[in-house]
Amino acid sequence: MNREQFLSQLEKLHIHLTDEQLHQFEIYYQTLIHWNEKMNLTAITEKGEVFLKHFYDSLTIVREFPWSLAENFTVCDVGAGAGFPSIPLKIAFPHIQVSIVDSLNKRINFLEELVTTLKLTDVHLYHDRAEIFGQNPQHREKYDLVTARAVAKMSILSEFCLPLVKPGGYFIALKGASGEEELEEGKKAIMTLGGNISGVQSFILPFENSERTIIHIHKAKSTPKKYPRKPGVPTKNPL
Repeated sequence: MNREQFLSQLEKLHIHLTDEQLHQFEIYYQTLIHWNEKMNLTAITEKGEVFLKHFYDSLTIVREFPWSLAENFTVCDVGAGAGFPSIPLKIAFPHIQVSIVDSLNKRINFLEELVTTLKLTDVHLYHDRAEIFGQNPQHREKYDLVTARAVAKMSILSEFCLPLVKPGGYFIALKGASGEEELEEGKKAIMTLGGNISGVQSFILPFENSERTIIHIHKAKSTPKKYPRKPGVPTKNPL
């Protein structure tokens, strides 16, 4: 994916980047590759593939979300790794407020430098387990949108993410070809945690032609207080 293709595909998503925003994506790529020499952030390093499989892929979340991006719109990215999808979202929609939680401090260190280099504001980084973060009163049921990309199966991921979504908000999972199968296995967990499945969209990633699935869940009611359970329990014993 070259520069023109990147811009053209984003326009189809009704995302129109300024020269400054496009430059931020260029700096993002350079910073990612520099840090990737020191730690494993991504197996994808070729520039066109990073722009397609990380940057564009992250922004496809707007296919399934009714963006009413008010000034105080809050997004929490669980297990963001190298910042996907939240940092591309922040670049494209600079006025949103972003919180990122990741269990590996090295990744948080990378994100701290990235946020500073890109001169992003209203981005908050937390080194924590999702199970502990979701029980923290400062974050529990505080976010308009919670996202996750390639973190865990839906039966587990829902317990990490739905406790953070405010009632009336949304949890959106970005998945590959197995997304609908995972969703079928995760329906019980989603309902138990207060969510309703409101949309599933499958599509083919352009140029590369691999299948993607976006799962859109509405938070219909508060999550029972006992969720998320203690660290490690959701993974070992999914709902």
